[in-house]
Amino acid sequence: MPVGATGGELRFLDPAVIARIGSIELKARTIVEGFLAGLHRSPFKGFSVEFAEYRQYLPGDDLSTIDWKVYARSDRHYVKKFEEETNVDCHVLLDVSGSMGYGSTGVTKAEYGSYLAAALAYLMNRQRDAVGFMAFDDDIVTHLGASARPGHLRSVLLELDRVKLGSRSNVAKPLHQLADALVKRGIVVLLSDLLDEPEQVIQGLRHLRFRGADVVVFHLLDHDELTFPFERVTRFRDLETADEVLAAPLEIRDHYLREINTLVSRYERELRLVGVDYHLVDTSKPLDFALMSYLSTRSRHQ
Repeated sequence: MPVGATGGELRFLDPAVIARIGSIELKARTIVEGFLAGLHRSPFKGFSVEFAEYRQYLPGDDLSTIDWKVYARSDRHYVKKFEEETNVDCHVLLDVSGSMGYGSTGVTKAEYGSYLAAALAYLMNRQRDAVGFMAFDDDIVTHLGASARPGHLRSVLLELDRVKLGSRSNVAKPLHQLADALVKRGIVVLLSDLLDEPEQVIQGLRHLRFRGADVVVFHLLDHDELTFPFERVTRFRDLETADEVLAAPLEIRDHYLREINTLVSRYERELRLVGVDYHLVDTSKPLDFALMSYLSTRSRHQ
């Protein structure tokens, strides 16, 4: 269990529980409020102060700007932000290609990604950041530009509610298109299983970094994809091409695990070399780790 999260709070971050909640808006609110409740009870309580309005004191700041009430609660020095310090353009990119339709625990990678995307958008909006959203398979399916205007969050959540699984993936294409369109520095969050040509994906992410964006990658993989628990002879079907192969898991498990671990290690190594925050996410796990990882990146942007 993550530090600071109680059993009740963690329950509302469990993807299987979230799946049973009604609208995507209610899902997002439940996830974020449960996450923040856990933060308020954690040793990182300084992080859970109304982070939309405060940042940590830096040498040279006027001492008169320190909020002593926050200090009394957190034992840390925070200053009130100026309005222009609070707004960042944040873009959430969700892979909806066919391979994202796999799910061994009742929640597919696409569903987990949509819950996380909705929670991130809700969290960004709460921070007064401008939120943009893009869904893609081998092309861009939906694109809403970053905005902080009233009602925009609802538009993003409505689009998330409408997205359907597509065909083959082309992760690099939206990355290059977004990089070419960026007019100011911001944060880009990619949610994908990254089951594509890794060199092309890495080049797309490098392009975003070259344009000055802070980039967070959540590599979403199902628990089965990470552990390959199959025992009996199984027919495996490619969800993007519909190709099928009959295989004996005991004969191919070691090779498969070597290949998936090699892929993960390559992404982790090469993305960190170019300053991309890479996080492997098991979609059977609660969403709090991903939200905390995003907040860590967001705090460095200030």
